[in-house]
Amino acid sequence: MSDGVSSLPWAAAPAAGNAIALYAKWTPALDVKIAAALQRLRDANIQHGDGLVQSSSLGVEDMVITDLIARTGLPIDIATLDTGRLHAETLALLPRIQARYGFEVQVFKPVADAVIQFVAREGEDAMYRSMELRKACCGLRKLEPLARMLKGRSAWITGLRREQSGARGDVAFDEDDGNSRRKLSPIADWSWAEVWAYVEKHDVPYNPLHDQFMPSIGCAPCTRAIAVGEDFRAGRWWWEDSSKECGLHAKG
Repeated sequence: MSDGVSSLPWAAAPAAGNAIALYAKWTPALDVKIAAALQRLRDANIQHGDGLVQSSSLGVEDMVITDLIARTGLPIDIATLDTGRLHAETLALLPRIQARYGFEVQVFKPVADAVIQFVAREGEDAMYRSMELRKACCGLRKLEPLARMLKGRSAWITGLRREQSGARGDVAFDEDDGNSRRKLSPIADWSWAEVWAYVEKHDVPYNPLHDQFMPSIGCAPCTRAIAVGEDFRAGRWWWEDSSKECGLHAKG
């Protein structure tokens, strides 16, 4: 967690560059953290079996978790949300994952008619007009498809880390999601530098938008690069004074 944002890895970074070169730093603790994350995944697979799914944002943290799952051959389903407004670079990760690991990521999309009606009524970029409309858009494009993804599941895996924002500073490795499921965040204690050190060591595919100072990547209209000294999630819904959450990880 970083209250002192000036200490963030990109605070003194140049205007452009390669994320691995900028951020990756292997720490003495990382080997232990990797082993612990793998054990959490193995335990979750034993406990939940077919009831377990990785809900991947296709961000770098989730790509690390996908690599951990694939590297150890764990039979854990991996799924993502295609909101209809993602960057081309994000969607391009799907065939890269299949080519690298030999399996397809399950894709859940919003209900087309609901999106068409919302856009016809409120406009394509309604999210900029009010927080209520932004949350309504997130509800259609993210929360409803997530509910279908998690239907019949007893647990889901996320790439949440405590360092990502103040609101996520108490992320647990295993917690109740408020809907009678377990929510697992196996790399919750990893630092940004450790995430990228793992990516470098294992040549993990990642979204090239991370090279453009986008540590947190969502829908294209709702994501921008961050400036020096800004929080990890400052580039999400940057026009709002909000907690920078869409509801996917709301508690209760």
